[in-house]
Amino acid sequence: MPKYIVVTGGVMSGLGKGILSASIGNLLQACGYSVTISKIDPYVNIDAGTMSPFEHGEVFVLDDGGEVDLDFGHYERFVGVPLTKDHNLTTGKIFSSVIKKERRGDYLGKTVQIVPHVTNEIKDTLQSLGNGYDFIIVEVGGTVGDIEGMAFMEALRQLRGEKKMVEIHLTHLPLAGIDQKTKPTQHSVIQLRKMGISPDIIVGRCEELLRVETQRKLSLFCNVSEDSVISDPTLNSVYELPSHLAKEGLHQRIQEKFNMSVREPDMTSWTKFLDSQEVTKEITVGIVGKYSQGDTYLSIMEALTHAGAKLETKVKVKWIDAENIKDDLQDVNALITPGGFGKRGAEGKIKAIKYARKNKVPWLGLCLGFQLAVVEMAQNELGLNANSTEFDANTEHPVIIPHWEAGQDIMGGTMRLGAIDTDLEKNCQTAKLYSKTTISERHRHRYGLNPKYKKRLEEVGMHFVGTAQVDNTLEIFEISNQFFIGVQFHPELKSRPLLPHPLFLGLVKAALTQYDKAKQVF
Repeated sequence: MPKYIVVTGGVMSGLGKGILSASIGNLLQACGYSVTISKIDPYVNIDAGTMSPFEHGEVFVLDDGGEVDLDFGHYERFVGVPLTKDHNLTTGKIFSSVIKKERRGDYLGKTVQIVPHVTNEIKDTLQSLGNGYDFIIVEVGGTVGDIEGMAFMEALRQLRGEKKMVEIHLTHLPLAGIDQKTKPTQHSVIQLRKMGISPDIIVGRCEELLRVETQRKLSLFCNVSEDSVISDPTLNSVYELPSHLAKEGLHQRIQEKFNMSVREPDMTSWTKFLDSQEVTKEITVGIVGKYSQGDTYLSIMEALTHAGAKLETKVKVKWIDAENIKDDLQDVNALITPGGFGKRGAEGKIKAIKYARKNKVPWLGLCLGFQLAVVEMAQNELGLNANSTEFDANTEHPVIIPHWEAGQDIMGGTMRLGAIDTDLEKNCQTAKLYSKTTISERHRHRYGLNPKYKKRLEEVGMHFVGTAQVDNTLEIFEISNQFFIGVQFHPELKSRPLLPHPLFLGLVKAALTQYDKAKQVF
């Protein structure tokens, strides 16, 4: 039977529960345990697929097509265990399941209530996800006391009485002058206790390490031992947190509270990755997008970090506003055109793509980036009045059309989601980067290449080298004699700290080559 570790948050949102949960998973794996992670998102949405990046950051896509919160990116990067859409519990999803059961008559005429029917649904889901693992870590989104999270907290209270569980409470300790204020944490713990749950471990999020007197005060007022008050200070990189928590002894506290023999973690591989981030070389990669906040393109940034570490290079990201492009393309060593939806910023992205192609700046197009590069080539090399039907339904030359029209088989639905296998041409640049000719990548798009224009585009230098097995849509193109690759999928979602994605490695390598050439000139 799995052991449950529940991570809740108090005082304020945005403290980093996702990073903490992922780091705990990483640390326990280093101790030799098997770990999986689930997240409770109390919002009423079924999933994160319809949420604005401005409000919620990027939508992370799983192999099974699940559209989930960006914290799942942290989980998979830190723990490396593929997760499914079932690992994300939302109010909308739980209530939808309960209502379907009620309509089928599964409850035998009973009055369907929050307790026990909704809470049982939550508990049953969590228990099924934990089967086969030593630990299941459950992150509870939001903040303790949020009204939408009450049913989940009640289910966890019940589960605590039925299963082995350790509750870890992450709170904010603000600095007032030189004082680390504990009162907000005390009130947060009181809120937690009102729900029938007392924390076993408190993790204090503060700009600096918690002082001994702070730990003593929290221990006294929150009824936890002093060694169970753990510091979560601001670090140079989020990837340092597992090693920091090991130094704090969090793995020891968790194992002791489960009455387990304490294992020490082997952090050798992780430490090697951290050491590789201490570098002297630096390149700049421009991301041309319509969103300025980093969370929108979080997985792209992390994939660049992973590739940079592998190549002992610091990758500096430069945000380039697609709606206001001026001379900000000239001081980058590589460019990325990320995915997205809608017409806003499309013209600026096309301008940047043309600049990269003409000036042989290493370029990687992701999803919408692929599509806009096709539009750019059709307009500027074929001289066509071309566009995507997403932007102009009546365009004279629809080079980009809905995917269910672009494929040779009718797939149905509107969104192409999840992992799809793609066959690569044997000697193409992309196959050399992957070191294989069949790949599996995650998708999230509605539009793709109109195959009627394939031959004409290839005549002006756009070589299509990847074909999806499921419907024969064209997935990848290259341009010879430069690093200029567009893909219909999101490779950033599968990059890991210890296993950087081949396309991002290729981009950074190409940027380093350009950087070295520029140095030689001067």
